[in-house]
Amino acid sequence: MNKLPQISEAELEVMKIIWKHPSINTNEVIKKLSKTSEWSPKTIQTMLLRLIKKGALNHHKEGRIFVYIANVDENDYVEVESNSFLNRFYNGTLNSMVLNFLENDKLTDNEINELYQILEKRKNRRKE
Repeated sequence: MNKLPQISEAELEVMKIIWKHPSINTNEVIKKLSKTSEWSPKTIQTMLLRLIKKGALNHHKEGRIFVYIANVDENDYVEVESNSFLNRFYNGTLNSMVLNFLENDKLTDNEINELYQILEKRKNRRKE
């Protein structure tokens, strides 16, 4: 999919369920979202319909139940949204964001160590 549809925060919660459970039916979506939200089944069905209209989801009928499949790849969506976030708040640079978190003590020592290890692994991989 070339251009990703605009997905609201609420719709994103529905997409996360579908990404985690491909080919999931309406009842299963409702059951899973009922555990983490207070949305009514009707609200969830409305969000599913919106996502279909936006092109984020596809569906087909199996018996009397609709089964949903994501048209938007989760990794593609995360990449586009991450870049959008960086551009809006940090002029497109990851360094600015990390520096902001460090300067405002938003990262614990464990998180800093984990980041360091990730960066070291990536650096070593590039040398190979």
